Amino acid sequence: MIGNLESFQDELAASGFPRLVNKLAGDGFRGGITTRALGPLRLVSLDTPESACVGRERDASDGEHLAIKVMTRGRTRIEQGRGDAELGPTDLVLLDPTRTVRFESTAAAHVTILVPRRELRIRPAQIDRLIGVRIDGSHGPGALVSVLARQSARSATGFRAAEALRSAAAVVELIAVALEARLGDEQPAPDEWLRSRITGYIEARLADPDLSPRGIAVAHNMSVRRLHKLFEDQPLTVAALIRRRRLERCRAELTGSGRTVTAVAARWGFSDPTHFSKLFKATYGYNARALVTSNRARTTRTRTAGPDEDGGDQDTQEQKEKSWRR
Repeated sequence: MIGNLESFQDELAASGFPRLVNKLAGDGFRGGITTRALGPLRLVSLDTPESACVGRERDASDGEHLAIKVMTRGRTRIEQGRGDAELGPTDLVLLDPTRTVRFESTAAAHVTILVPRRELRIRPAQIDRLIGVRIDGSHGPGALVSVLARQSARSATGFRAAEALRSAAAVVELIAVALEARLGDEQPAPDEWLRSRITGYIEARLADPDLSPRGIAVAHNMSVRRLHKLFEDQPLTVAALIRRRRLERCRAELTGSGRTVTAVAARWGFSDPTHFSKLFKATYGYNARALVTSNRARTTRTRTAGPDEDGGDQDTQEQKEKSWRR
């Protein structure tokens, strides 16, 4: 989409960015913006003329997302938080849409991935260290994120709901690896190493209905109190982490399989279907059963479509999520 400054600003704000004051914009301003969805992620491709912009601080309630900006053409200098990043093609930077940002750029093209904070699972103190810091996009994990962002912005269409959720999870994991690598190669503190080990233990045993803080503590030769102490500065407690990861597994399976809500819930450790349904709706804002209904409807359309038809699978991810919330 190509537009003048006013329409460009409106589209930018609708995509989740702060409104920017561009000191170099005149009547001849032309900018391009394209937005695509990939599960819970939004991918925004921008094509902008030479710019010098300021975005003011926004209310914290607007801070559902963090932004990974990847340069594809041109050069940009960005200041946010304690960071001052000089970005060239392929480089990337983590930004917080609620904080004041200043940048100057040549005519440029860039792709921004808006990631829900809860999906990234990085501690606030670590985010503060990373905001506005250049990440090299020419090698290592940064290069993988850079390539993936640019490719995804062009090809994030035609995904089935389950495929979009799994693909988004892979993108988020890769972003997390790149951010953690940028924090430094110093040896992790003993607590961080132990926490990582426990998180891996939890991930491997999510289907075990007996998985609990007490059992985890016993398996790691520590008291339950010590276990809770390890996670007290994390976004989620041990019990909340188990619950959230199980819900995420349930959501992915309900979207992509023909199994019942009760069967899927039981498979991932929820023995009470009523409790599971309430918890699922409180977390995601729509009923788990709606995912099954939507999946069956898509399957029916596919079976009844002619040989040259796709059964309606080109509905966008956003349209599918809207139907789940009805």
